[in-house]
Amino acid sequence: MAIEEVKIPQERVAVLVGTKGSMRRKIEKISSTKLIVDSANGDVKIEGEDSLKVFTTRDVVKAIGRGFNPLKALKLLEEDNVFELVSIKEYAGKSQKKEERLKSRIIGTEGKAKKTIEDKTYCELSIYGKTVGVIGPINKVHIARRAVEMILHGSQHGHVYQWIDDQLEKEKLDDFSQEIQ
Repeated sequence: MAIEEVKIPQERVAVLVGTKGSMRRKIEKISSTKLIVDSANGDVKIEGEDSLKVFTTRDVVKAIGRGFNPLKALKLLEEDNVFELVSIKEYAGKSQKKEERLKSRIIGTEGKAKKTIEDKTYCELSIYGKTVGVIGPINKVHIARRAVEMILHGSQHGHVYQWIDDQLEKEKLDDFSQEIQ
């Protein structure tokens, strides 16, 4: 029996559990695990026979805790998807104003920057608290993560979008050259 424990923000417990426990049951059924949720303090215990499923379910719970819609977080149970977190605090230091400004840069005007990164990389982003969560295909998450980090460093959005395009083009060429060989 494999066991993992995760702590999520209290305000995200209701999202994890769902109406009358429906989301918790759905996660348990799909992942073949059992979730024991302590709603008083946000502790979640994940138990199961398959340690890999327990480990990936831990990422699903973490992602929900970091602001993702549970249905998007469930994509982590698909084989090629991964979850990564970028700390905004690392770039903002102790300044609350800088933290808010950086969050706004990632989101962009009317959500355009966030949506552009998501559309180009086939990833999902969640800006929650002091973090940016990224869920997506393993070969694209590193591009999305790096794009977010570039924006946090102060790069212009246009340069970041061009960099994403360049990376994706390079990836296509690499795939093509491997097919030829």
